[in-house]
Amino acid sequence: MDQMKKRYQITTNFRSNWQLYLFLLPVLTYFFVFHYIPMYGVQIAFKDYFANLGMFGSPWVGFEHFVRFFESYYFWRLLKNTIILNAYNLLLFPLPIIFALMLNELRNGTFKKWTQTLTYAPHFISVVVVVGMLVAFLDPNTGIINHVLRSFGIEPVSFLTSPEWFRHIYVWSGQWQSLGWGTIIYLAALAGVNPELHEAAKVDGASRFQRILHINIPSILPTIIILFILNIGNFMQIGFEKVLLMQNNLNSETSDIIQTFVYETGLLEGQYSFAAAIGLFESAINIVLLITVNHIARKVSSNSLW
Repeated sequence: MDQMKKRYQITTNFRSNWQLYLFLLPVLTYFFVFHYIPMYGVQIAFKDYFANLGMFGSPWVGFEHFVRFFESYYFWRLLKNTIILNAYNLLLFPLPIIFALMLNELRNGTFKKWTQTLTYAPHFISVVVVVGMLVAFLDPNTGIINHVLRSFGIEPVSFLTSPEWFRHIYVWSGQWQSLGWGTIIYLAALAGVNPELHEAAKVDGASRFQRILHINIPSILPTIIILFILNIGNFMQIGFEKVLLMQNNLNSETSDIIQTFVYETGLLEGQYSFAAAIGLFESAINIVLLITVNHIARKVSSNSLW
């Protein structure tokens, strides 16, 4: 009887709101066509794939490609570089939050708008252009950075060919490009904070810093947690385009990561099954991290993705 009642409620709800469900159709179609249907290709990771034999005609080899990757001499270097680069990025996760809190406190409307525009603009610059700018600015002979160093009597530094500089340049240039854009969601969350809370805090003698600490931050905490979980879900996935553009033989000690290796073995060398196995391994780590962090967040704060 209860099941029939639930079915009736669902049917009634669908009939009365069918226009809203219709809006969902394009999104559902996109995910089904481009994300769910391609999942059958995961079996390539467990086969010795040959294009002339096709997906189902290629011989099954089980976990052979995974074992080959785990036992390879470059496995630990790729894993270490990927984890360190992502951990470095994750350490700077609070920067957009801090920047959003600072912008929210600005009272000069014109200055606030100019600041937002200047910090949003780099987001729309392509990765190729950003790397081109880095090459121009950091060139040991003609780059402006080394010109400044020379003026202080410091010898020019070859930043882009030094393994010890690669991670810093990659991460901080990425922060410059994404900082302003990353603050948008936090600013939207701050706009929803009840002004009466601030008025009451002022009456009680709370300073601006105290109001930020005890009103603004707790109000946007659910948003922070959700975005942190989403970041963890992409922990192992770095946009390989920028790394590939910045990479050279001299800095490969720290710039070799899993995704660039997948690109080289899969697209350049044609080892499709081997590359698929490495990509599947990377995705498996992301799934485990996502589920684990989501479970911890749900237990600690009651805010989670599911």
